[in-house]
Amino acid sequence: MATGGKSAAAARPDRARAGRARAGAARRAAAVMAAVAVTGCAATGDAGTDGETLTVFAAASLTEPFTALGREFEAARPGVRVRFGFGGSSTLARQITEGAPADVFAAASPATMAQVTRAGDAAGTPRTFARNRLVIAVPKDDPGRVRDVRDLARPGLKVVLCAAPVPCGAAAEKALGAAGVSVAPVSREQDVKAVLAKVRMGEADAGLVYRSDVKAAASQVAGIEFAASARAVNDYPIVRTANAPEAALADGFLGLVLSARGRDVLARAGFEVP
Repeated sequence: MATGGKSAAAARPDRARAGRARAGAARRAAAVMAAVAVTGCAATGDAGTDGETLTVFAAASLTEPFTALGREFEAARPGVRVRFGFGGSSTLARQITEGAPADVFAAASPATMAQVTRAGDAAGTPRTFARNRLVIAVPKDDPGRVRDVRDLARPGLKVVLCAAPVPCGAAAEKALGAAGVSVAPVSREQDVKAVLAKVRMGEADAGLVYRSDVKAAASQVAGIEFAASARAVNDYPIVRTANAPEAALADGFLGLVLSARGRDVLARAGFEVP
């Protein structure tokens, strides 16, 4: 029998706890690296490392209006930098629940926001700040001669959609179902900007993207409205995360997004605002 220190049996629980702590730290580190690698986090300004940094995870379709609002937020707070991670909402939600240190999460659907709220990673109740609906994006020269949503089922037409777990993919399935159209996409992408890029570069004849995305790329693509898209309008909720490193800045950014100024920027970008 041991006469000093912990016995081997007593030490085993300590080693197990230490192992779990190391595993948790590894998962959090991996989530941070994934957030940077997958979503392409980018700062909107050049504030020095001594300043405060607000980290915002947002749906890819919010890239243009949120980047503009980020610049305004920085201008009003010298020394503050806003760092964005744009990507598919389902990917961002998973990264947050795995420990990525985001301050704000803006999703393209309530379903993806629910992943964060169910995990206890949201501070308070998310608020809907915008809505968006799908349109058919085609290259400017429209090589596929697309005129209507029914054309997307035409054999030989190269159509690209978002992956089903992503809000734009779920909305596409719902809208196509409402239109009674069956589409066999040549690829499914992880966010709406990737779908738009395929159309813009001529790798697809058509893709379903948000109205705001077509407006942002109006010089390179054309948009075709279709009635069934009204059956698949996406609400966009936003919330401060429960463990936000910069909670006060996060609340300030939420205030800007929900303000009259925020609604104006979003409306000009092609979003519907409450």
